[in-house]
Amino acid sequence: MAVVTDEPKAGFRLGMLIYDTRYRSITIQIVVLILVMAGVAWLVDNLLRNLAVLGRGIDFSFLGNRSGYDINQTLVEYTNDSTHARATLVGLLNTLLVAFLGCVAATVVGVLAGVMRLSKNWVIARLMTVYVEVFRNIPLLLWILIIFAVFTEALPAPNAFRGENPAASMVLFDTVAFTNRYTAIPWLIFDNSMGWLTLGPVYLNIDLVLIVTAVVGGVFANRAILRRAKRIQEATGERPTTWWQPILALFGPIIAVFLFLGTHVDAPTLQGFNFTGGLQVSNSLVALWLALTLYTAAFIAEIVRAGINAVSRGQSEAAFALGLRPGRTMSLVILPQALRVIIPPLISQYLNLTKNSSLAIAVGYMDLRGTLGGITLNQTGRGLEAMMLLMLIYLVISLIISGTMNIYNNSVRLKER
Repeated sequence: MAVVTDEPKAGFRLGMLIYDTRYRSITIQIVVLILVMAGVAWLVDNLLRNLAVLGRGIDFSFLGNRSGYDINQTLVEYTNDSTHARATLVGLLNTLLVAFLGCVAATVVGVLAGVMRLSKNWVIARLMTVYVEVFRNIPLLLWILIIFAVFTEALPAPNAFRGENPAASMVLFDTVAFTNRYTAIPWLIFDNSMGWLTLGPVYLNIDLVLIVTAVVGGVFANRAILRRAKRIQEATGERPTTWWQPILALFGPIIAVFLFLGTHVDAPTLQGFNFTGGLQVSNSLVALWLALTLYTAAFIAEIVRAGINAVSRGQSEAAFALGLRPGRTMSLVILPQALRVIIPPLISQYLNLTKNSSLAIAVGYMDLRGTLGGITLNQTGRGLEAMMLLMLIYLVISLIISGTMNIYNNSVRLKER
């Protein structure tokens, strides 16, 4: 009678790290990691040795020194007596401001241009094609300089708005004035402002915190209301009347905060040869924002067009068969399915826009590149430290944008069962 027994398993041998496919990939990765770490260690050691020979070391104490220069557009309090760290914070906030405004505006313009490029109207489709091809094939820096030149050369001076028969007039019911130096717009004034909260090197505007909290809270409350209505509909077959609840959830908290802060609108008025009141937005910021928006929107339009074309034509035909109009079909059927194709390349465009904002130095907008990577670097002579901080800050911003968009991408992708 034959007895079948399992073959004894061979023991582990060092040669298996190279010849066994189960371990070879791990071995290669470990070797490459060791070589990369060794190369980085050699570069760092070489840098430190060269700095020691020059009698210099890596020192970030310059951030506590007086900056000694002015910044024309600031979101927080700043004077030339402030420190270089404060100037860096101002530049960072200016970068985040133009990046946020650019991403929002570029998304809106890009989606509209991408949808209209697929329009059956020949004129609209061709106009969008011309827009996309012109803007994405000319360097961004040229667009920034062209738009800034238009603002500074073509627009009137502030004193052109004065007199009985002024050479220029305000727009939007005499509330906005476009000049060759700035754009004067209405702004919100808080009579009961809560001021600033200092947390070490971080300065928080309590008014802004209250407004953001009210907006975010309203959004979450609205989502909770809609989820509750959906649960009731699935359980009973009838959807409760909730049209007033989302309106109250979205607008109630923000209105309450505005009333609490004593909010009123301060419109710009001409006093002498200049405008006072409201908010004066520098033309460098407006030109940079417009250039980033129009340039990036041209790429987003192509991304949106590709995403829409990726959705099967049968989806549109099924929606039309159900009686949906083209506009509702696009917003309810096509775009939600196209998002899984649109979002990944859209993340790259957001990252490109944020990094391209460093071109602001060409028009004198003091962003992070102009403060820490410009005047601060030149004044202190700490080029290595300034560049290290600049790279680290841009890296953190990019990782935050990428991580946030990846979370959203996971929420809209197809869920397999």
